[in-house]
Amino acid sequence: MDIILSNTSGKPIYEQITDQVKEQIMTGALAAGDALPSMRLLAKELRISVITTKRAYEELERDGFLENVPGKGCFVAPQNPELLREAQLRRVEEKLSQAVEEARKGGFPPDTLHELLDILYQGDDL
Repeated sequence: MDIILSNTSGKPIYEQITDQVKEQIMTGALAAGDALPSMRLLAKELRISVITTKRAYEELERDGFLENVPGKGCFVAPQNPELLREAQLRRVEEKLSQAVEEARKGGFPPDTLHELLDILYQGDDL
């Protein structure tokens, strides 16, 4: 499990951890049943407080991404594909909202934004 923390991000460390674990689950890098490092081990690896990793794991468990099995550890919980899709759609919507705001600031008309989105979506197929 790869987690990269940033001191300049403005987001609390526990939130950076939860966001990255959720991302790895949504992309399939972490699958249902995969074990996560213990809170102590993750804290040691990231050089942060155990309290911070505990808060991140508790949030992930509350949101249904992790299951805590007493005496065995934390595991990735089975995911509802519809909920994963909805979460991914929300993330896309947030990013597109940011792009629309930037386009407005630059005075770009909607058709320019649509054209750019089409080009970017097609990627290397052009």
